[in-house]
Amino acid sequence: MESKHLVDWLRDAHAMEKQAEKMLQSQAHRLEHYPQLQKRIEEHIEETKNQSQKLEHCLTLLGADTSTFKDMGAELTAFGQAVGGMMAEDEVVKGGIASYAFENFEIASYKAIIKAADMASQPEVSQVCKEILQEEIAMADWLSKHLDDTTQQFLARDKDDDLRAKT
Repeated sequence: MESKHLVDWLRDAHAMEKQAEKMLQSQAHRLEHYPQLQKRIEEHIEETKNQSQKLEHCLTLLGADTSTFKDMGAELTAFGQAVGGMMAEDEVVKGGIASYAFENFEIASYKAIIKAADMASQPEVSQVCKEILQEEIAMADWLSKHLDDTTQQFLARDKDDDLRAKT
């Protein structure tokens, strides 16, 4: 089976992980008052960096490389999101919502890539993407389970004039 779409989708996934890395790095250093969230995001940054490397390996297996154009576009998008988030008074809550949505976008993307890899008889690519998928599911689950607490913490901090709620 033709692997043209598989290569394109792997390149898209690599750009997506580069975007995630920039977004998460930007968000993590501004969460000093939310240490549990900050810790989990820092852990996911390391997972994300490893995912990018795994995707580069998959592309090499297929005789392809990453797309500089897609990676740059994703990084610019992440920069815009970071700047926009810094301006929001309720950044921690909106960031949690956006991160949860982004994780679910990644989950759907990896499911499609896995199916394409299976149909292209690329079991190693499929296996690597299944491993990445599990990390994305774990992060989405964590965010989902902790969004109520983060929101409650934010609202409590926001009520207290002596506390900084934003980060």
